[in-house]
Amino acid sequence: MRFFWTFFWSFLLVEMLAYVVSSMSGAAFDFASAAVISLVVSILLLIAASTIPNQPVEKH
Repeated sequence: MRFFWTFFWSFLLVEMLAYVVSSMSGAAFDFASAAVISLVVSILLLIAASTIPNQPVEKH
């Protein structure tokens, strides 16, 4: 379920960002390239989340 929601939100946010940026720059919106970028972003987010330790930090 964690993978689904990560992909879902990264897909929505990257598509929105691609639409707004392409609209502001006057370029054509490309759904397929934004979908590929959202897949890459979700993979990077899952990798980053797995590398962060989950244990509490002891006081120094």
